[in-house]
Amino acid sequence: MLDLLITGKSGRMGQALQTAAEQNPQTSVTATHDVGEDLAAAMAKATCTIDFTVHSFTAEVVATAIAQNKSLVIGTTGHTDEERAAITEAAQSIPIVFASNYSVGVNTLFWLTRQASRILTQDRYDIEVLEMHHRHKIDSPSGTARTLLDILNQETGTSYQDDVTHGRLGNIGPRPKKEIGMHTLRGGDVIGDHSVIFAADGERVELSHKATSRMVFAPGAVRAAVWLQQQPAGLYDMQDVLGLK
Repeated sequence: MLDLLITGKSGRMGQALQTAAEQNPQTSVTATHDVGEDLAAAMAKATCTIDFTVHSFTAEVVATAIAQNKSLVIGTTGHTDEERAAITEAAQSIPIVFASNYSVGVNTLFWLTRQASRILTQDRYDIEVLEMHHRHKIDSPSGTARTLLDILNQETGTSYQDDVTHGRLGNIGPRPKKEIGMHTLRGGDVIGDHSVIFAADGERVELSHKATSRMVFAPGAVRAAVWLQQQPAGLYDMQDVLGLK
């Protein structure tokens, strides 16, 4: 039985994670944590921590995990480049699964996007990414959309800084060949919609995933925590957990 610490216990995702862990016969929630509580004391009661809180809290979670030699599953998004670098450095000491999305369906979308971009090349197809989330989401684009863009940049030889355009306004002229469009929508209670569009003269291919419940993410994170116990120190993602690499 794997003992888990769930952070952000009062949040919607924290509650979903607790439910998923209770439903998994291989795991048990032996500790929880919320703002103002003692993280080190909570982590001492568990073998692995699952954190889906806010990116500004990640540094404390990582430092505590290193001090106690505990494994981590990080589902928080919106990290700065410096925060992401710190996670990568920490993975030299402890095993970490760090993914923008733990849904099996979304990770299938990641895989399909990689395959499609190898076939539907930019010499003919224009690429656009669209994401929509609830009105309370604080980071943009979503971590999932950023992963999609990373995949597209890798496969097309483009750059996030130089070739990704976030929305369009005014008399911008013709679309550059290497441009990848990124469009963010916010409203209502949308859990998460993501689409990748490959558009050419005469045809269009659209890959989409729509989440209608946070419970599509929670079981994947718990699955990642179980998988992680058999891994050495290192940085992994959900593609590793699912054997899609």
